[in-house]
Amino acid sequence: MRHHLILRVVTKLLVGTIILFGLYVQFHGDFSPGGGFQAGVIIAVAFILYGVVFSLDQVQRVFPPWLVHKLVALGLLLYAGTGLFSFMRGFRYLDYAAFDPHHPSHGQHYGILLVEAGVGITVTGVMVAIYYAFAARTPVISDEEW
Repeated sequence: MRHHLILRVVTKLLVGTIILFGLYVQFHGDFSPGGGFQAGVIIAVAFILYGVVFSLDQVQRVFPPWLVHKLVALGLLLYAGTGLFSFMRGFRYLDYAAFDPHHPSHGQHYGILLVEAGVGITVTGVMVAIYYAFAARTPVISDEEW
């Protein structure tokens, strides 16, 4: 595996940058193109790239499968919980004015941030879980038969 030294070094440099860019897209999604879905895919790509270059075992040490599954559930609960919060306060489901009834525009901002965070967390978890499922399966054709 020594012949992949440059690829490994560049990957280690890129993973942090990719995650940082994903967070930028996440938190600027309501002001510019982007948001939870795009940010979730970008962040998942960082982990998938790490897994492709280093190995499935290595990426699962960094981002264990149990954590991936918990993040999927957490993102879904955050999204649904945002709607339930507004519903329980007497507003319509996902009516963000419930977060700050005196200043609905502030509530709109808080609600969008929570919903987009839920979407981003869920998408990251689902994309990484799909990668883990495909990468862990045993190949039908061995490498020598190619």
